[in-house]
Amino acid sequence: MGITISVEVNGTTYEREVEPRTLLVHFLREELRLTGTNVGCETSLCGACTVHLDGLAVKSCTQLAVQADGAKITTIEGLADNGSLHPMQQAFWDEHGLQCGYCTPGMIMAATKLVEDNPDASEDDIRHGLKGNLCRCTGYQNIVKAVASAAKAGGAR
Repeated sequence: MGITISVEVNGTTYEREVEPRTLLVHFLREELRLTGTNVGCETSLCGACTVHLDGLAVKSCTQLAVQADGAKITTIEGLADNGSLHPMQQAFWDEHGLQCGYCTPGMIMAATKLVEDNPDASEDDIRHGLKGNLCRCTGYQNIVKAVASAAKAGGAR
């Protein structure tokens, strides 16, 4: 038995019937085909699934799709504007803040919210703010540089 939900994702409203136990990350990837949000650990430890839900950075592997009914969601696909990268996306590119790229969407979503909440974030603030997002490739230095660069350039947009 499904439950009908209505969500606004990246500016488009969707109404779908979902199984009550469907995780938001699976709804986004499988139902809406927004595959930029990655499934990592499915236990909220890695942050690869981070999206913005009603203005908060949340790990979509710990949210049920039915909990998002009526919500406004932004995924990594929703950050770019008419083909132009969001300042945080551009900073990750410019500062080489990625390697394999698997954690990058979640890292960018968490970093965007961090800079929005604290545009003058120090290096310590950035490191603390991203502690819930894990990267196995980069060693974090270029990620921190990217976030600081985006903050300096007004990266919250």
